[in-house]
Amino acid sequence: MSGVRHLYVHLPFCAHRCGYCDFVTLVGRREGHGAYVDALLAELELENDVLDGTVETVFLGGGTPTFTEPRELERLLRALPAAAEVTVEANPETVTPELAALLRDAGVTRVSLGAQSFDRGLLDVLERRAAPEDVRRAFYHLRDACFDNISLDLIYGIPGQTASGLRRDLAEATALAPEHLSCYELEAKQGTRFTHAWGAELVRQGEAMEGYFELVVESLEDAGYRWYETANFCREGRQARHNLGYWLGRDYLGLGIGAVSTVGGMRWRNPPRLALYLGALEAGTRPPREIEELDARTRLVERVMLGLRLDCPLRFEDVEEVLDPEALERLERLGLVELGRGGLLLTRRGRFLGGGVTADLIAETPANELELTA
Repeated sequence: MSGVRHLYVHLPFCAHRCGYCDFVTLVGRREGHGAYVDALLAELELENDVLDGTVETVFLGGGTPTFTEPRELERLLRALPAAAEVTVEANPETVTPELAALLRDAGVTRVSLGAQSFDRGLLDVLERRAAPEDVRRAFYHLRDACFDNISLDLIYGIPGQTASGLRRDLAEATALAPEHLSCYELEAKQGTRFTHAWGAELVRQGEAMEGYFELVVESLEDAGYRWYETANFCREGRQARHNLGYWLGRDYLGLGIGAVSTVGGMRWRNPPRLALYLGALEAGTRPPREIEELDARTRLVERVMLGLRLDCPLRFEDVEEVLDPEALERLERLGLVELGRGGLLLTRRGRFLGGGVTADLIAETPANELELTA
């Protein structure tokens, strides 16, 4: 197993856990940041033979990576392999001029800033600590540190949000002129305190999601952004190269608690429990993992499901054996799928229907519940 060119590093620490969050996160624990970085670097050493000599992308996600103690964050960044794209996720309230300079000096090339909204009331609903002015301030700190590749994350379908409010959020975001925007519909897991607090309103928002999605695409395309992936938009040439690795079905290595790796037909997940992870690496061994062997069909199905999220064709010959020819013919006739010399891709209408169309394409997969009519 060798040749992996995409590396993900999970930094789970946050100042506060937002009510809707479903990621592997830990609140506070500043005294333990150094030990965690030690464990990450020990795991990297154990897995070093998996990586290619030239790493293409490194992505530090969380959690809030920029909540990590600055000295430990810098130590980690300087120890990671060099890469053409090094991305760090950041919450706006953590970005100071000093932190922005630290990231730049330590080799970070791209920052993904979790704005979520520019409406103070909606940020309160999400339990975000940053105010709209913090988002703008953080953005300008990054620009002052000479970052020329900044991504903003936005969420839509927030309880209390309206179409006009979403339009204002998009206008505020594009006024900053980031190179990249990720726009996600709010996903609140059943049984969380967030769904208990906002259950009825979440149902109402769910009914509005289709309209919100169309508004996002229309607004960002009008502002000059390319809709290159279902939830992602960029200036030309500014795609998120790390995430493209996932969507194109490439292998990747994940370090840290809860991190997932897919290498050579095997997928494994590190334990989400900090003590178990630290204990194993302090003893010089890999943490106990859930391991799944991916057969050829599973990998091809994933290739279709992920690849058709993009606006570029998928090589038909690579995935033909897992496609339902009758479904393909029907979806072409309905104007939802195109199959040409360039390969297979969803039409614009098909992209708005998204995963339902893709699932219908796969052989022996039950047809989706959408009414697909000519």
